[in-house]
Amino acid sequence: MSPTTAPPSAPAGGRRGFAPAVALLDVGLLVAAFAVAHLVRFPWELSAVRLQAGWIEFATAPAIILVWMVLLSTFRTRDPRIAGIGGDEYRRLVTASLIAVAVVAVVAYAAQLDLARGYVAIAFPLGLLFLAVGRKAVRTVLARSRARGQRLQDVLLVGDTEDVRYVGRRIAATPSAGYRVRAIVTDCVPVGTVIDLGPVSAPVVSGIDDVLSLARSEAVSAVVVAGAVRGGHERLRRLGWQLEEHGVELVVSSPLADIAAGRVHERPVDGLPLMHVETPDYRRRTGKRLLDVVGAGLGLLLLAPLLGVIAVIIRLDDRGPVFFRQTRVGRGGEEFSILKFRTMCIDAEARMAALQAANEGAGPLFKMKDDPRVTRVGAFLRKTSLDELPQLWNVLTGSMSLVGPRPALPREVALYEDFADRRLLVTPGITGLWQVSGRSDLDWADGVRLDLHYVENWSFLHDVVILARTVPSVLRSRGAY
Repeated sequence: MSPTTAPPSAPAGGRRGFAPAVALLDVGLLVAAFAVAHLVRFPWELSAVRLQAGWIEFATAPAIILVWMVLLSTFRTRDPRIAGIGGDEYRRLVTASLIAVAVVAVVAYAAQLDLARGYVAIAFPLGLLFLAVGRKAVRTVLARSRARGQRLQDVLLVGDTEDVRYVGRRIAATPSAGYRVRAIVTDCVPVGTVIDLGPVSAPVVSGIDDVLSLARSEAVSAVVVAGAVRGGHERLRRLGWQLEEHGVELVVSSPLADIAAGRVHERPVDGLPLMHVETPDYRRRTGKRLLDVVGAGLGLLLLAPLLGVIAVIIRLDDRGPVFFRQTRVGRGGEEFSILKFRTMCIDAEARMAALQAANEGAGPLFKMKDDPRVTRVGAFLRKTSLDELPQLWNVLTGSMSLVGPRPALPREVALYEDFADRRLLVTPGITGLWQVSGRSDLDWADGVRLDLHYVENWSFLHDVVILARTVPSVLRSRGAY
């Protein structure tokens, strides 16, 4: 078949019917938003004056919704490739909506349509809010479906063994991305070898020379190239052309692991897209510190009655001290005293040595799901994360932040290796990526990776998102023990 007559890509297994279903949802949400705006701005009254009011808005609403829907399609906000993960979907949604506002404003001015300002001020923000909530609901349903192994794209994973293992594990750990490794293609190990990808495994089915034929015979929707392939850039380009002829996508894994998109900028040099990675800024941030002071101050003020009740209950439980202080390592390796509600018996530190054989923690961490040293009240405080509330004082005094890497013990820092000490470049936090991703259930390496990702890619918005995710994470009590 000639490259100029290549067939369009067929919808992948996890994509059929997705865009039309989301489009129907968008229409319904926009109609609801404009209906609410009309009822609020022009409340129903049985009078001739009120019946005449709002007829222009009522007549133009379908046209506005049509324009909005066209722009949502133009900006490909329903593209299955971006659905369910990342922020690109929401960015496109906001961009299309803002342009819809601009288009309506220009047309209304040119046609001298007297649209009520209050109606417009309600309809457009409400429409955007409804669309965002709708997409969030779609993401939730899609993520649950993909976690059950449904609506996933089968892919071939191509590359050297270590690259394949690293990328494959990331894919397997993130089913919400929509990929499932069907098989592995590599020249580094014999055919038939089964490679462990964490929660799953996949067999090596052939060498790299057979990628094209395997993509057709295995009926996969994409080929994921993990790292470099033999033959270099030229072979990769030709492979992309060949796969295109058969409706198979080419996905190339970037060697820039755990680097946020905001730090990467493309610099094209004679058709070659060079990726420029900005150096992280580790200086103290004024906005972050302001959020810490305001958040911790308000938190201590509003939660004072609760803190008092918890203190009394701890005291009555075993007559021991209310607070537990422990030395932790903060920004720049500086040690500080962390403050928590006491959840263990008074001699907990002295009994640790006898419990080392039962340690369930990863790496240098000591953790036990059923630690005999935890008191009755302490078990409840840990499950609900209420024992962490006194750390708001650490935040207010500057030794901690609301969001940041997990505050480490000196004995943990002494065992740091392979750049793990980069966690100390920023202020530790009460919550962070480790908190919203599983806490004690995390593997030590995963916890370090998440902390380093935060350190390298900090942004104010990222902090706000983590704070918002902390609430449902605490309510689920995942990894809290």
